[in-house]
Amino acid sequence: MYSIAQYTPTYYTQWNDFVANSKNGTFLFHRDYMEYHSDRFTDFSLLVFEKNKLVAVLPANRVGGVVYSHQGLTYGGIVLTKNYGYEKVKYLYALLLKFLQENQIRLIYIKSIPSIYHKTPSFESELLLNYNDARFEKRLMNLAIDYTKEYIISKSKIKHFKRLATSGFRIEADNNFDVFWNKVLIPRLKSRYDVKPVHTLEEIKLLHRRFPENIIQYNIYHENSIMAGITLFITDNVVKSQYGATTETGEKLRALDYLFITLIKYFSDKKNAFDMGTVNDGESYNSGLLKQKEELGCSIFPQDFYSVTTDSYKLLDNVLI
Repeated sequence: MYSIAQYTPTYYTQWNDFVANSKNGTFLFHRDYMEYHSDRFTDFSLLVFEKNKLVAVLPANRVGGVVYSHQGLTYGGIVLTKNYGYEKVKYLYALLLKFLQENQIRLIYIKSIPSIYHKTPSFESELLLNYNDARFEKRLMNLAIDYTKEYIISKSKIKHFKRLATSGFRIEADNNFDVFWNKVLIPRLKSRYDVKPVHTLEEIKLLHRRFPENIIQYNIYHENSIMAGITLFITDNVVKSQYGATTETGEKLRALDYLFITLIKYFSDKKNAFDMGTVNDGESYNSGLLKQKEELGCSIFPQDFYSVTTDSYKLLDNVLI
């Protein structure tokens, strides 16, 4: 009844159509997104078929005897068809683990998909990982506003927002990645953290061309000079601030807060959540960044990471026997 295939370009359309109609997939799993950095990862994505019908995919890459889901993506795990219950997902996990072991894979690392991205509730994977022989690796603090619940932006930020309404700011969804990357984002990350953006300017422009409705650059200007910017990744349910940064002058003028609050209000009746990303690496957290995001109305939505030895398929209540 079931079969597993490793992804090849012949599955391109079938894979993408499945992700678009899945219960927990986003455009990050579209092959055109996954493959923008294919030179850095050895793809080992898998497709699971039931009676020739595609019922699950696993975006993944391989490093020797280890598979990751996926090192080049923010989240991963098994992407499932709708109306697929716990017992069937349990069987799929056992099947995938057995397939990986037969292909000389000893370990798989899985990063969960935060619940705000589920198009319909999809917690089967987390339950299976907790109930069986998975090793908990770390938990990230992902900060987001749940628009379906009450959220509160701090009084001080609202006060400054109202004061700045007449300050001459101009906000544009101009997709001017060049000016934001070169004049704001790269200098800011270098001076504050001595790091570079995950995406190069060329990569983010390529991804915008491929996904013009999903990746949008908002910039805020004052007297014709850029003060701050936010790069948004927009999925079915969620708008995510992938990058947000301000110049030193913009910081003094509170330009980034003004832009954030404007966008939070704008998307409040268009999406279910506004994701502002993580504030920790699993061991320590950035208290200043946490406070800033909480004051903008965010709450914590945990993202868990696990590792699973592939021979543990035998522990899934012998579902394959």
